[in-house]
Amino acid sequence: MAIRTFIARAGYVVVTAVLLGLAALFYGGISQQTRTVAVPDTAIVNPAGAGRPIAIGSVTVGPSGLAIPVAGIRPRELVDTFTQARAGGARVHDAIDIMAPTGTPIVAVAPGTVEKLYFSKGGGGISAYVRSDDGLWSYYYAHLSAYAPGLHEGQRVRRGTHVGYVGFSGNANPAGPHLHFAINRMAPGEKWYDGTPVNPYPLLAAKAARR
Repeated sequence: MAIRTFIARAGYVVVTAVLLGLAALFYGGISQQTRTVAVPDTAIVNPAGAGRPIAIGSVTVGPSGLAIPVAGIRPRELVDTFTQARAGGARVHDAIDIMAPTGTPIVAVAPGTVEKLYFSKGGGGISAYVRSDDGLWSYYYAHLSAYAPGLHEGQRVRRGTHVGYVGFSGNANPAGPHLHFAINRMAPGEKWYDGTPVNPYPLLAAKAARR
């Protein structure tokens, strides 16, 4: 009996330690570093027509394996706006805004399939939903100024594939063009507009989320 009790308690300690470790990883701070990874899409032309064409060339990848979705943005430039109030406090943002000039290229954060290209006049404007290969995650890109040439529903994308351009379509402020980026955990059978929001900030920035 004493041996069985000891084994049961030891198992409980191990399981508890694993759960605490996972919690620390996502909410207590991520210690892994970001890295730079080459991507196949290069010499992407800036549709705003200002300056020289922008070459993506490489993307910055966070500890989760997700690429920062706006070309040229570094982890230190990201801001955690996930819990900020919107619509006068009527709802929570459930996304992060990545500020960048209009026309800056937007790239896929991970492999997947373009599930829906959608325009919401009073919301995300020109937007794209990409479902992960395993179907468990949806990546939402909104307020685009335009899609990448030829982008279409059902298209397979890789990490770093050109998706569109930063803008302020929908209800975004023209004075602050940005990408509204969201991640949703998808349950079996859920549609492109469903899902449970997950904070992208710690996954991209290698820093703890705001509390």
